[in-house]
Amino acid sequence: MAFEDLLNDPVIQKYLHELVGPTGMPVAAAPPDGEVTDEELAEELGLELNDVRRALFILYENDLATYRRVRDEDSGWLTYLWTFEYENIPENLKEEMGRLLEAIEEREEYERTHEFYLCEVCSIRFEFGEAMDFGFECPECGSPLESMENNHLVDAMTRRVDELRDELNVDATS
Repeated sequence: MAFEDLLNDPVIQKYLHELVGPTGMPVAAAPPDGEVTDEELAEELGLELNDVRRALFILYENDLATYRRVRDEDSGWLTYLWTFEYENIPENLKEEMGRLLEAIEEREEYERTHEFYLCEVCSIRFEFGEAMDFGFECPECGSPLESMENNHLVDAMTRRVDELRDELNVDATS
């Protein structure tokens, strides 16, 4: 997938924004062809050099940019030449979705296997053990704690898990 196609995809735009934040987004959204220095990017985009470097490092940490060091023969200074590697984005997104699937599965299991109580005045939720420790009274306002049904939450998580498994082509046993 070409840079332009990737950058026009709202999911990928959101992914990049989550990685580099609003300050680094101009760096992520305007990858140059070939190698570029951080100074050139900062000047071209009108950004602070530290903001450009921060964004480049985040992209590097996520395998979306690489660099090559070149030493100036006269001054001995190192120059970093950056290249963007956005062909890794689809694989990175797949890994993120896998982590999300795992987290939702764990939370779904927790919600299914625990009993909860709610203070309807304060909207604070307690596990059974906590509610019992407080004598089924809210520690904040003293109101009685009511048994709470969370089936709608568990059902929503189950649907989301199924959707993610479908999208990732993963079996329930994996």
